[in-house]
Amino acid sequence: MIPGPPYLSPMRLNKYLALSGVASRRKADELIRSGAVRINGQVVKELGTQLAGDEVVEVAGRAVEPEGGLVYYLLHKPAGVISSAADERGRTTVVDLIRERRRIFPVGRLDRDTTGAMIITNDGKLTLRLTHPRYEVRKEYLAEVKGRLSAKAVAELARGVEVDERMTVRADLKKVAAQGKKTVYRLVLTEGKNREIKRIFRHYDLPLLRLHRTLFAGLTADDMAPGKYRRLTKGEVATLFGLAEMNV
Repeated sequence: MIPGPPYLSPMRLNKYLALSGVASRRKADELIRSGAVRINGQVVKELGTQLAGDEVVEVAGRAVEPEGGLVYYLLHKPAGVISSAADERGRTTVVDLIRERRRIFPVGRLDRDTTGAMIITNDGKLTLRLTHPRYEVRKEYLAEVKGRLSAKAVAELARGVEVDERMTVRADLKKVAAQGKKTVYRLVLTEGKNREIKRIFRHYDLPLLRLHRTLFAGLTADDMAPGKYRRLTKGEVATLFGLAEMNV
């Protein structure tokens, strides 16, 4: 059984404020009574208020949360951004886009020119389970290419085809649009091998024009503009843990 993340555990509001370094529990109660504390934008004055774990807590208009807790974000990665926590060449990374004091890192990688759903967290255990090929986490992409795959190639990919000599890749692939010499395919992958989509289309001599991840582990960022992000809800994080456990 994979334990849930600590920040999802129920907690009294005054304890939460104390762990956040705002004040002692007694002083925190005074802040609550004074109306200085908001939960999800609403003033809370009731002592003994319990937090489920995914609320946004503000004191005097400033968001606060305990140090050292686990955090989970969903980002709509834009093109031109590096999928790493830091870049030695000084280029913008996915971590640079998120306002977070704690050390965080991306779950897996997307190439610099690839866009779409990406999870950013500081939970190493969940990251391993969502990225290792053995756990078969589902990922969906839209790939725009120049040219078209033959029916034979689509069937080969469903069974597994060797690309770049030593790598065998499998993908459920379906054509969703075509205009002139361009074709858009929806691909479903579960193994997470390095740059496998680019390797697939290179193997069939089809230039890849654009790649977008529409779904990662059941989450989509398509309802947000590129570069925007949000905290995952308690239910979404629990689902990720359940998915990781199910695929063991």
